[in-house]
Amino acid sequence: MSWNPNIADDTPPEAIEAVIVPRSRDIGAFEVRRALPSQQRQMVGPFIFFDQAGPAEFLTGQGVDIRPHPHIGLGTVTYLYQGDFHHRDSLGSDQLIRPGEVNWMVAGRGVTHSERTSAEGRQGPNSLFGIQTWVALPEDKEEVAPSFEHHGRPELPLLEAEGITARLLLGRAYGETAPARLHSEAFYLDVTLAPGARYPLPDDHEDRGLYITTGSISVAGEPFEAGRMMVFRPGDAITVTAGEQGARLMVLGGETMNGHRHIWWNFVSASRERIEAAKADWKAGRWGEGLFTLPPGDDAEHVPAP
Repeated sequence: MSWNPNIADDTPPEAIEAVIVPRSRDIGAFEVRRALPSQQRQMVGPFIFFDQAGPAEFLTGQGVDIRPHPHIGLGTVTYLYQGDFHHRDSLGSDQLIRPGEVNWMVAGRGVTHSERTSAEGRQGPNSLFGIQTWVALPEDKEEVAPSFEHHGRPELPLLEAEGITARLLLGRAYGETAPARLHSEAFYLDVTLAPGARYPLPDDHEDRGLYITTGSISVAGEPFEAGRMMVFRPGDAITVTAGEQGARLMVLGGETMNGHRHIWWNFVSASRERIEAAKADWKAGRWGEGLFTLPPGDDAEHVPAP
């Protein structure tokens, strides 16, 4: 839809609360660049993990093989720019995700899933480039039943203005609402900017941040290159300007969560006891008898607990 954004004249320099440089992390198949959690911020709104995967190139027959592993207390959203993932989970979901589509899996009290390059993708040289984020659940929703949703590109609201294309992946922004069912207030957008384009962040959410995937932007006259996450002070009108090559951003935020979350491996919870119980359950490996079982069709192996 055509869109007429309300662009602020000036963003004060002090509106930038934090600039986060991602850390490299080896997840067993390849390295990711992790911006959240960080020393500066554990979360931006409910977003508690933020990983950039790739760009990575693979030869024919090769690809990503992330074996079945568990989650509790969070939702995962997978979004690709290049390549594909074959997602299978313990709910029986069996879904291929391609660029521009959204996989939204709520772990709740416990789920297991795997992510692999598809057989079709391995038929020739292939690439992977995308973002995976984890969304912490409100404390009273951490024990909800797990669920899975897939939403194709046509389902996701698209907003266009001069030099701006913004696709809403989760939550609500600029009067639009994405289809995925959330348990807290949030927004998550894929924004592409032409060179010199000015883009205003949503102004009706408490926590707001962005990640520069490609290109560069300036904020309050200061330039920032790709591979940086910025977190902004609540209440300020924030407008960013694309650099000479344009920019692609992931823009995210929402309601501030009600306190610190404990993190161990793939588990997130307000309760240490809940994490300890999940840890013991996964280590025991009694599939189908406790919190976890393995995905149908991908149950021959799994990632052991660290």
